[in-house]
Order: sequence, then structure tokens, then C-alpha cells
Amino acid sequence: MFLKSMQMWVEVKKTHTLMIAEMWKELFEGEGIPARIMPEVGLPIGQEIANYSVLVPKDKEHVITDILRKL
Repeated sequence: MFLKSMQMWVEVKKTHTLMIAEMWKELFEGEGIPARIMPEVGLPIGQEIANYSVLVPKDKEHVITDILRKL
């Protein structure tokens, strides 16, 4: 039996523009942590002025907390 591992993602930052969300994503990925950007529910992806969430895997949330504390 083949089971896919489902990775839980948690929001670590909320931004008001796509550019800022992408900057946070790049910072986290530069630290070796996968990140995703999700637009506010119901909005199409790619709008510059909109609310976005930056998500990371749940098991990496503590690492993000340490990174944000150092900034």
C-alpha cells in the first residue's frame, strides 16, 4: 500500500502586497525552509495589491519563529 505523506502548512506571515509576500518567501527559502504564498480566499493569484499569507510546513514553524525573532 502506497501512502502519500500529507504535509500540513501554517501561516507565518500575512502581507498586503504580492511583492512583500514574495520577499518573505525568498527569505525563508534562503534559510532552507519551503514556503508557499496563498492569496486571500476568493481572489485570483497574481494581484499585486491584495492580502496574501506566507505558509511554511508545520514542522518548520519553530525555525521561522527563531528567524523572525532575530530580525
